[in-house]
Amino acid sequence: MVGSKKYTAGTLVTEIVMIALGLVFLIPFYFLFANSVKSFAEILTNAASFPTAFVWSNYSRAWDITNFPAALRNSLIITVAANLVIAFVSAMTAYRMVRHNTRFNRLMFGLFVAAMVIPFQSIMIPLMKVANTFNLLNSIPGLVLTYLGFGLPLSVFLFHGFVKSIPLEIEEAARVDGTNAYGVFFRIVLPLMKPMIVTVIILNTLWIWNDYLLPSLMLQSASLRTIPIATFAFFGQFTKQWDLALPALTLGVLPIIVFFLAMQKYIVEGITQGAVKG
Repeated sequence: MVGSKKYTAGTLVTEIVMIALGLVFLIPFYFLFANSVKSFAEILTNAASFPTAFVWSNYSRAWDITNFPAALRNSLIITVAANLVIAFVSAMTAYRMVRHNTRFNRLMFGLFVAAMVIPFQSIMIPLMKVANTFNLLNSIPGLVLTYLGFGLPLSVFLFHGFVKSIPLEIEEAARVDGTNAYGVFFRIVLPLMKPMIVTVIILNTLWIWNDYLLPSLMLQSASLRTIPIATFAFFGQFTKQWDLALPALTLGVLPIIVFFLAMQKYIVEGITQGAVKG
């Protein structure tokens, strides 16, 4: 057949190596699931062994103790709201900076890039003081607003490079047809940004969903606990309830794994389009 590729020994070796690497990356998931259905004594005896008896009651106990439905609801609300705000604001900000390349906008972009290297621990105490002053503590909207501040630098940086790859002639043609500035952005530019929007959402979802430090500082009420905070209840100063913590961790990881597997093709698409256009 014309154009068909020959299956060589090198291809076979490459596939074997890739499969082996994939299995290595799956080892942590094996430890997580295998130990989540063991008794506490069996976990301490041999954590690497396959369960001798599946203790499924660990999941029901962890579900009840963590009040998992409430924690899942809070994590979903925070993650979805923060992602929508970050993606929308950063897309508009980057578009304005690229299409109006003034000295002020270049300075602002430099500040966004510089903010990416500031460690959270260095501004943690001032942040709490500011949040307390504006009554943002113990509030999901306050936490979402805080995530906006921390998520904008990287998101603006990614959108900034992607907007440069969008041909300016498309926007000029839309303006000739009578479309105003808002119409050009929302009807022309924003749909073209879809690969990068999805990429930014995926990256921020992985960060926000698994974040422990910021929600633990901002949310004091038990009813507002996210999944990482609820899971941390099993780790005390003198005891660690691994037989309950691991099922809770499994329940918390499953939604993000499903989300990532469903959306990973868009990451490849966004990177590919950015490389081709750039």
